[in-house]
Amino acid sequence: MTVRVLALVGSLRAGSHNRQLAEAAVKLAPEGVEVEIFEGLADVPFYNEDNDVEGSVPAAAGKLREAGAQADAFLLFSPEYNGTLPAVLKNAIDWYSRPYGAGAFVGKPVAVVGTAYGQYGGVWAQDAARKAAGIAGATVLEEVKLSVPGSVVRFAETHPANDEEIIEKLPALLAQVADAAGQPAA
Repeated sequence: MTVRVLALVGSLRAGSHNRQLAEAAVKLAPEGVEVEIFEGLADVPFYNEDNDVEGSVPAAAGKLREAGAQADAFLLFSPEYNGTLPAVLKNAIDWYSRPYGAGAFVGKPVAVVGTAYGQYGGVWAQDAARKAAGIAGATVLEEVKLSVPGSVVRFAETHPANDEEIIEKLPALLAQVADAAGQPAA
């Protein structure tokens, strides 16, 4: 059985190191794990309960929910913007939080990773993403973490898929996510 992991990248920047880290996850995924990067977060409108009515959900939000429904697990890639997670990632979490008690996250494992310029690799943002995902119904894998500091310098000339630490840690992290997806929700 293949475990399908949906990757949501919180940076929209063309040269995003978090996007590159997600690409590394696709490339380095262990056997039995398939990572798909969701394309289109920039197109998802801000969550508004008035628009979240059957038959009138915006198309981009519907596409996000459909991809989430097909996933066995999620891997969120969060840079740190002003000490917290970016709005585009928080918005995806908000869309997945509904319908209340039955959103795409419910009963599925979610891990949060990322890279940032600072010396701690964006841990505040990643902690905030874990908190929001948990409130949205996800089974947050609190101990499955990867925070990569110094992204601007570290990945200036090296893609994360070619970084020794990433090559070592990312497949192991994905195996943990896959293991969690194979277990019944608590």
